[in-house]
Amino acid sequence: MVRLGNAIVSICRFNTGGQLVVCCLICGFGQNVYAQDTATGNSEAKAVYAASQTADRVSSVKSDVAESQSARQKKKGFVTIATIGASPLTVSADTEPQRVVEHVISYWRGLFARVLPDRPDLIVVPEACDRPRGLSSEKTNEYYSVRKDQVRDFFAQVARENRCYIVYSAKRAMGDGTWRNSSVLIDRKGNVAGIYNKNHPTIGEIDQRILCGKDAPVIECDFGRVAMAICFDLNFDKLRLKYVKAKPDLIVFSSMYHGGLMQQYWAYSCRCHFVGAIAGRDKPSQIRNPLGNVIASNTNYFDFAVATVNLDCELVHLDGNWNRLRAMKAKYGAKVKITDPGLLGSVLIASEHETIDIDTMIEEFELERLDDYMARSLAHRLKPGNMEP
Repeated sequence: MVRLGNAIVSICRFNTGGQLVVCCLICGFGQNVYAQDTATGNSEAKAVYAASQTADRVSSVKSDVAESQSARQKKKGFVTIATIGASPLTVSADTEPQRVVEHVISYWRGLFARVLPDRPDLIVVPEACDRPRGLSSEKTNEYYSVRKDQVRDFFAQVARENRCYIVYSAKRAMGDGTWRNSSVLIDRKGNVAGIYNKNHPTIGEIDQRILCGKDAPVIECDFGRVAMAICFDLNFDKLRLKYVKAKPDLIVFSSMYHGGLMQQYWAYSCRCHFVGAIAGRDKPSQIRNPLGNVIASNTNYFDFAVATVNLDCELVHLDGNWNRLRAMKAKYGAKVKITDPGLLGSVLIASEHETIDIDTMIEEFELERLDDYMARSLAHRLKPGNMEP
């Protein structure tokens, strides 16, 4: 007997007075299937044929159930993220450029090995992840001229072999002789899914011919929509406000500096999860929820962190939603999470239901999203008679 969704499939084979009978009963789909060979004599061959027909029917039922379940899958849900906050590799000043490339690849192979057992969907690394310490400016440029795409191609190989996304953040040479400080998002097949060029390089970077990026792409991944920022970017509202408007599910931040309270502010103002990979174990590499709260962090002992987060979530204000939130919790129980950080007046609600997403729950209970409440408050302020003369 086999259970397939709501169906119970029973297959039996028995002899009765020299007569071989093979039957299959499918319950729960409003139909019964019965195959029987009433012949005597060479009934075994016919029974095998009947059994094969039964197997075909069972296979068809499995396919129908799988298709039905697949059709009900949510667009967003749980995703496992790994952030690696390792310090740059240090090499001897006289190391040949190709040997430096090989050392860098070996270094990152070891770092990836620490997080791959958790089977992450996304791995994030720090800014300039393949720029080693110990080389003069001249030697570093020689290294870059030899490196080309070798390290990026290694990252792509790891992504392909482990079916995960990886962010490769590094200095890139352009055809016109200029440079970009970029984060390259590599997909599960090892292909480039998108590239973000640092919009706000430091003055020192610009003087070294690293030009300012002008675009802020939001990249579609199979688990959600991803935006990126690099280091000094975190200080500028122009970029942040682009992401506020674009509404990504996750912001990836590769950096040399942490940013302090700006990380929390970006996560909350953009209403999305935020993952930072900061070079050096002394600066926390953290994963934050849309409230800005830290979900996971590296430590003084380990330079990486891995966490599974739920992207099927929304922020709502408590005003006007108290009773609706209680009703939603009463119906869905453990299938919906309500996270209150305290003091803020806003809470994070997340659906852990297999087929019902948070948007459907919000619509069902007529909850008002945080942004909608703020917009309504501003509009109400501007109504005649509501503002002082």
